[in-house]
Amino acid sequence: MSDKLVFDLAQEVEGSPSVFVRKDWLNILDNQNQNYNNNQSIIDTSQLSNSNKYMSYREAYLLIPFLITLGTTDATLVSGAYTNRFFAPTDGARSADYSIGLKNWFGQIIHSFTLDYNGTTIVQQTPYINMWNSFKLMTSLSLDDINTQGATIGFYPDDATSWQYNTPVVGTITSFGQGVCNNSNAINPTDVYGQFTNFNSGLGNSGFLARQQLINFDIDGITDGYGGPNTTTYGSLLSSGQTALTNVWKSYIYNKRDQTAVALTNGRLQINVVATVYLKHIHSFFNMCPLLKGVFMKMTMNLNNTTTEFKTTTVGSAQNVVASTTLLCRSVSNPLGGVNPLMVASTTTSSVPSTITSGGYGLCPGNPSALGTASITYRLNISVGAKCLDPILKNNGAGDGNLSQSVYLYIPAYTFNPVFEQAFLSSPVKQIKYTDVYQYQVLGVAPGNTFNNLLTNGIANVKSVLILPYYSTNSSTVATPVTLDTIAISTNTGFLNGTPVWQSPFDTAGTGTTSPLCYLSNFNIQVSGQNAIYNTERYNFEQFNNQLYGQNAVNGGLTDGINSGLIDRQKFDMGYSYYYVNVERMLPVEMSVPKSIQILGTNLSSKYIDLYCFIEYGVEVSIDVLTGARV
Repeated sequence: MSDKLVFDLAQEVEGSPSVFVRKDWLNILDNQNQNYNNNQSIIDTSQLSNSNKYMSYREAYLLIPFLITLGTTDATLVSGAYTNRFFAPTDGARSADYSIGLKNWFGQIIHSFTLDYNGTTIVQQTPYINMWNSFKLMTSLSLDDINTQGATIGFYPDDATSWQYNTPVVGTITSFGQGVCNNSNAINPTDVYGQFTNFNSGLGNSGFLARQQLINFDIDGITDGYGGPNTTTYGSLLSSGQTALTNVWKSYIYNKRDQTAVALTNGRLQINVVATVYLKHIHSFFNMCPLLKGVFMKMTMNLNNTTTEFKTTTVGSAQNVVASTTLLCRSVSNPLGGVNPLMVASTTTSSVPSTITSGGYGLCPGNPSALGTASITYRLNISVGAKCLDPILKNNGAGDGNLSQSVYLYIPAYTFNPVFEQAFLSSPVKQIKYTDVYQYQVLGVAPGNTFNNLLTNGIANVKSVLILPYYSTNSSTVATPVTLDTIAISTNTGFLNGTPVWQSPFDTAGTGTTSPLCYLSNFNIQVSGQNAIYNTERYNFEQFNNQLYGQNAVNGGLTDGINSGLIDRQKFDMGYSYYYVNVERMLPVEMSVPKSIQILGTNLSSKYIDLYCFIEYGVEVSIDVLTGARV
């Protein structure tokens, strides 16, 4: 093999003809005029259609500004005395820079997406499309992609073994939160001494920490990380400090204000984020697009603007010592009912085997001057654009963002070398074959029970079926909720009763991970009454080895040394329970025949589960690349 490569390289002629004589990056604003109160962004490409250049939508991306606002709304001194500040983001010793972060991938902000092409809808609106896209990214990207693209697209997968489940007990709340929690950012070594295996539970989610460091640049940060004599800050190395960050549109923390114990002035911390989301990661249509000229498209995105209210309660054990701080989510508000893109870090102050301070420690109220208890209620909001859309935070002094005010579409425009343009246009009508998805739900499958559900009576050209299991929020199928601090908690999810687990600020579900240990047995998919899996699956290794492994990967995972995909068997078993079946193998004559889809299986979880099902089907459109007209 190496000899052949040496021979081929020896015959190479330096240089190659230039296919294009120019490549220009163009950008256009969306139509919202900086107003995202309706949780929507619409972009039309009318400005591009008259440019007389060929647009490469495969390379195009959206620049989406986020404004993240954390603010206090009240503080209560239950007993004892607390001095200094309750919430003090300006205090380096109690910084809140690591208290909050984003879930995996910037694209979680998009709840659904619609594409109109020359006035005709060719991509339908499908809710929870971010769940499907997270699955596609987890099964198609490689570790090298994370190294090169992770920081650009906000993609660092969550550790599948660092989660914990906090059983709801009356009067008992933990420093991690409620239900499934994978929000520890204090990375500790795994304790293997004298205990039953609990893997990395509570010892730090490395993906969460990496995503925090993408957005929490702070000009007050001191470059001597070991607490030495160096007092040089990042801001001192920049001309005009924060202004330099604003000029280059770099994500950073700003507008920090302390909450005082005396006046109870509300504290706050805000983060400007400029996020990149590639169109090819939002929908497969763009990944299959040829170079197009004169095309008019209208993209409509419904956005997961979300507000979370949570509460911390801190108990002091002695002078200036925090004994414990508990973390309780009180409510989540998402107008579209979609995924909550934000996470709140655990407030734990120590972990076995080493003492460590979690980033959420900045949420602990003040310094206890004596034995005492104090609590703070926070609101945490993420809004697309440069304005905080939560009225309470806005009234409490939340400022506007300093970076982009609107969503932009960036797209490369090519000018052909005439010789190659003639060759390209020798067949001007190009056929684009892509896939779209329908989404269905099977709710409240009881522990140990079987399910046999018809999802649809007929879809033509079906490609695959994906099932994502989550702990059920259907109140009719869970036990009577208990009450923690006047908040009703579901004994099935451990989280707020009636609120989906993928809206929890502690749980990573819905943004790549499923609910943990959601095993399905006796599993099969029936297409028009025929089993898609020859022998009904009973075991985990059958689903992973026979169905999931290699899907969406380079060469289908068949070539060692050249591969992609981020799901291994351990991740599948512990937190990425993707039940996926490829059903596209059929004769060409059958593709246009609508087929029914039915799912069967047994729930081996001890929880009621909801199954979010995505059916992928093929679509074809023919386009004249010169005029942009559909043919």
